[in-house]
Amino acid sequence: MSTSEAILGSSTNQSLDDPGALLRRLLKFENAAAPVISLYLDASVDQQGQRNFLPFVRKQLTARGRTLDTQSAARASFEEDFVRIVRYLENGLRTDARGVAMFACSAAKDYFEVGQFAAPFARQRLFVHDRPHVYPLARLVDDYRRYAVVLADTNRARIVVFAAGRAVETKQIENVKTKHVKVGGWSQARYQRHEEQYHLHHAKEVIDVLARIVREEQIENVILAGDEAIVIPLLRKQLPKELSDKVIEVLSLGIDTPEHQLLDESMKAFQRHDALSDLQKVERFMNEYRADDLGVAGAPETLAAVSNGQVEEMLITNVAGHLKYDEDEVKKVLAAYTVDGVVPVEINQRLVADELVRRAKQLSSARVTFIADASLLEPVGGVGAFLRYRITDETAAPYEQSGVASKAEALTTKAA
Repeated sequence: MSTSEAILGSSTNQSLDDPGALLRRLLKFENAAAPVISLYLDASVDQQGQRNFLPFVRKQLTARGRTLDTQSAARASFEEDFVRIVRYLENGLRTDARGVAMFACSAAKDYFEVGQFAAPFARQRLFVHDRPHVYPLARLVDDYRRYAVVLADTNRARIVVFAAGRAVETKQIENVKTKHVKVGGWSQARYQRHEEQYHLHHAKEVIDVLARIVREEQIENVILAGDEAIVIPLLRKQLPKELSDKVIEVLSLGIDTPEHQLLDESMKAFQRHDALSDLQKVERFMNEYRADDLGVAGAPETLAAVSNGQVEEMLITNVAGHLKYDEDEVKKVLAAYTVDGVVPVEINQRLVADELVRRAKQLSSARVTFIADASLLEPVGGVGAFLRYRITDETAAPYEQSGVASKAEALTTKAA
């Protein structure tokens, strides 16, 4: 008889912040008439256990502040935010935070948002604009998506959900432990069948719990871990197709593997899968684009499509500096699809990358996938998208007759 129901346990780690939740809040921010500071920090400690970002913060904020008129309300708001940010960093960080994102604008109803994460940002960055800069945060969300690891032996199991570089939920399952005995003959055969039934029951229960977690947490990827000769085959036989399709790798790990090692090994597997998935997605996207079907490529066309709400998923380089585009065409799209009536005076790669991510999330409710290998999207300037529906010839025709050179211009003319 199973004892698992009596001792099935779970735990949830809610100590650090959810980057996805912070991103959703930032996207609701309305443009401010004062400078909005967006600060991204690698909060990892050095060999002496110290964090070294404060000199960067003070230097960059001082330099940016000098560009504002000393007598202006914008400068007053910026100086107040400067002081608040430094004070918070001196006193408010958790010891286990490795990545920090801060957003401040005192003039906008004392706006101040902070996220502390287990996952680090690749580098220290400071942006000053009329709203929060979300591109690095969206990249963190994509790089550290939620996945589940099943670590099992023949009578115990741990199902751990990892997200943003940490365990956010753990469930423990334990069943009757069988003892290996040698009795010989028919008795040995009966005992072996009895033992196999216990192991089968345990495997079924583990998969039942996993299925519930995957369904409730909307998890896309699962990693199996355990004895590849005994446990993994048992688990695989119980997996329904919808779960089996989510398994991305199998790891050979013992049941008592520490959580930090489980995170490290599973994250490596997750990243390997991501690299392969990037290749497959980009190949599928290129096929759609070449066929002029459900795909658009390039910054102007993709900006127009996300602004129209057409995009199902956007693929974008994970380094904003890799974006290549015709500046005049991008300006036309930004002017046609203004945000709160504000038209950017000048554009750069960071602004364009941020606009692409922001509009994909806000206006298309699209998934944003960051592609690590810059060469994959280089032929299309670093960005493209899968569409929910295509622009019909009937829609484009009036603008083609007007001498509009591109699909992006057709869309922006329509918007205007």
